[in-house]
This record gives sequence, structure tokens and C-alpha cells, in this order.
Amino acid sequence: MSGLCGVVSKTRCAELLYFGTDYHSHLGDQLAGMTILGDTFRRKIHDITQGPFKSRFQDFYPQMVGDLGIGIISDRDAQPLQIRSRFGTYSLAMTGLVENKNDLVDLLFHRGSVFTETSRGEVNSVELIAKVIETGNSLLDGIDRIYDLIQGSASILILTPEGIYAARDRLGRDSLILAENDGDYIVVSEMHAFANMGFRHVKDLGPGEIVLLKREGGYEILRQPGEVKQVCAFLWIYTGYPASTHEGISVERVRERCGEFLARRDDVQADFAAGVPDSGTGHAIGYAMGAGLPYRRAFMKYTPGYGRSYTPPSQEERDHIAKMKLIAVPEVIRGNRIVLCEDSIVRGTQLKNFAIQKLWEAGAKEIHMRPACPPSMFPCKFALSTRAKEELIARRAIKALEGEEPENLDRYIDQDSPSYQRMLDKIAELLNVTTLRYQRMEDMIAAIGLPREQLCTYCWTGQSLSYEYNPRQRELSLL
Repeated sequence: MSGLCGVVSKTRCAELLYFGTDYHSHLGDQLAGMTILGDTFRRKIHDITQGPFKSRFQDFYPQMVGDLGIGIISDRDAQPLQIRSRFGTYSLAMTGLVENKNDLVDLLFHRGSVFTETSRGEVNSVELIAKVIETGNSLLDGIDRIYDLIQGSASILILTPEGIYAARDRLGRDSLILAENDGDYIVVSEMHAFANMGFRHVKDLGPGEIVLLKREGGYEILRQPGEVKQVCAFLWIYTGYPASTHEGISVERVRERCGEFLARRDDVQADFAAGVPDSGTGHAIGYAMGAGLPYRRAFMKYTPGYGRSYTPPSQEERDHIAKMKLIAVPEVIRGNRIVLCEDSIVRGTQLKNFAIQKLWEAGAKEIHMRPACPPSMFPCKFALSTRAKEELIARRAIKALEGEEPENLDRYIDQDSPSYQRMLDKIAELLNVTTLRYQRMEDMIAAIGLPREQLCTYCWTGQSLSYEYNPRQRELSLL
């Protein structure tokens, strides 16, 4: 997960860019950067693992003079990068995941390309995107080549002297949202990022749409959106900020509807519903409304200093954050039968060790686990999250039942099959909960409100549109 922000202002853009970027801090806690262009480019990148974005950049942004700039909260790569090329000097930032990165790097090496930026010993994906752009006949043609050549996803901002190029992933897996205020323009990954700054929503960029925010004012659509769309369903279930909307659909309302669907299919007897904060809260509120139960806060999240435990790259870091940030409230928990709602169960390690265990230790009578989406069965190919199937608790449960993983997982994906129920029973045992029921796929899709074919559900089904559907697909050798 990463979050983008770009600003074109009639005067100084630094303050707008600073706050607009900071509002994406829920999307990453590794690296952050800003580039502002006035008479020249000025850039700063900081490690934000030991301090939030605001504290790392609060002394820097007042010194940055310029009328346009881009910023990013990054989950892995140092960015924005500054590129000097035959198209002139520009600054580049991206969100997404280049699944075929190694193949593209090898091909570009054979063309004589040199890579100077690395992230954890690997080629920086942002520099790779820049190298692909430079194989085009123009910046616009280079962006088209990104869409044609990469497997995975990429949404990008390119800061140039003429303005900011904003390009949404070709299948729209991430969002890019454009807003305006008295001639100033902002483009962001999350709509709430401009809610407190007086901007008016103009449009959500469509899949593959490319827009130039002009330095002299206004914007121009350089590429119309494509007809095929597959938005990441996890935007509403987990990654999106509750106050945001994506595709015009409120994140918080989707979570409430998810909880309501869970309650409609449930017959468990409980004393109250609770959520694992923060992203489980909306689901739990919806469950309480649907079931006619009280909503109570069994946990308090100690927010200062602790971000999302899903995003850090190492299990040790994830476990430390999960352990420290959640504080149980024994006076609420003791002696009660609790429906515990969570956005998802991916690895299950933190949920078991640092949420469920705390409930038992605080005296819970029963714990009924209700995640708001189906079991995660496949590592995501389009964003940095789980990178190995062995991390997934559903896969571990299947292996425990079978002795080894079957080649075909269809019977475990089918939510009406006996094999699926056996898997759920094993996951409940691994988690140490009284009962476990996942959201049904059709209910999650109904809660979001988009047609199924417009949603990416790869992590649950292993099926998704790929770039073979692009009629302009170029062979990699054409690089």
C-alpha cells in the first residue's frame, strides 16, 4: 500500500502538499517523500519508521518554494525519484506492484540500462518505471508502455515543468481522485485527503486514464479511461480510510453493510459486538445494527506511535506493533459472549496472539469471530501485502487437513462445500475461538455495490483479469 498526492497551485503549493500527503499515512509507514518545483526541483525523502510524516517534514516544507509538487507515503521504495532524461527533468512517484519486475530488469540490462536505486537489495520499482517510460517516444507514449508491459499494477504521478501527469492503473485497481479549489488542483489516492482544505471533487480518474494538471491552470485529459475495470475490493474492506469514497462509494458505509450482512446470516447468541480497531470498527457497528446487539469497545487502540500492523515488511515488526497498540478493557470483556468483527483474517498470527488471547485473558466467556470478507487464499499480485502463500492461515489449515496442499483449491474456495467447512473448523481451532464464520463472497460484493466483474477478488478466488486482455500488448522483447 502507498498513497499519492499532487498539487498544482497558483501560488505556493508546499502546505497543501504537506497536509495532502500526510493524510495518506494510513497507507504506509516505511518511507515518504516530497518534490516541489519552482525555479528548480527540490526533493526530500525520509524514513518514517521511527517518526510520523508530519514530524519528519514539518521543518522542511516551509522552506520549499514552488507552485507544483508531488508527495508519497511509500510502503517499500524510496521516492519520488528525480529523473534527467531526453524528455527533460522530471520527478516520478508510483503506487502498485510490478509483478514481472525481474524480467523487465533483465531485458533493460541487455539494452544497456543502468539502475542506481535499490530497495532492500532489489532494483527500485520506481526507477524501473522510469526506464520503461524512457523507451517511449514521449512521456505520454512512455506511460502507455507501462500499461502494455508490466504485469501487476501501477498508478503514477510525474512532475514536469509543464505540470503534473496523473495516470491511474490500467485496470483501476487503485484510485486517483481529482479536486479543485479556486483554480488550484489536487490529485490524491484517498478522497478524505482534501476534505479539510476547501477542495471540491471534480472526478475519479477512470482505469488507464491519463490527465495533465497544467501549470498555467486547468487540466487536460490525455487518455480517456478504458472500458474494463477491476478495482481492488480490499479498498473498502480494509485499506481505504473510513471517511473516503472510491468510485463514489463510501468506505464506512460499505463496512457497515458488511457487518449487517454478517449479522443477517448469523444465529449466535452473544452479549455484544466489538471490532478490532481501527478497520474492524465499522464492520462491528454494522453487525451490531443488524443483530440488534450493543456495540462495545473491548479494545482501545493506542494510536500515537503505532501504525497499521499489516504493512511492515517483517513478521517481527508486525507482531510488535500488534502487541503494543491494542489495549484490552477487562471491565467490558469479563464474563461476556463477544462477537468480534475484523476486516479480514490473512495471516492470523496477530489476531490470535494479540487480540483473541487478550480477550481470553480478560475473562471473555465466548469469542465468535466474524471477518468481513472470505478467507484469503492467494498472495496479492497487485500490491505489497502477503508475498508467500505459506503466510496465509487458510493455506496452513488446508495443509494441516491434507498433509500437503492440493493442486486444486476449488472445493475449499466453494463456501457451500464440506471441505470449506472443515477448513473453517481448523482455522477456528488454530485461532482458539468459539466459532468462526466468514463473510460470503456474494454478500461482500453486494455490500460494495459494484458488479462483480468490476472488482478484483484475486486474493480470495485466484481469478482476476490480467494484461493479456489488452489488445495493444507488446512483447517484452520489443523493449
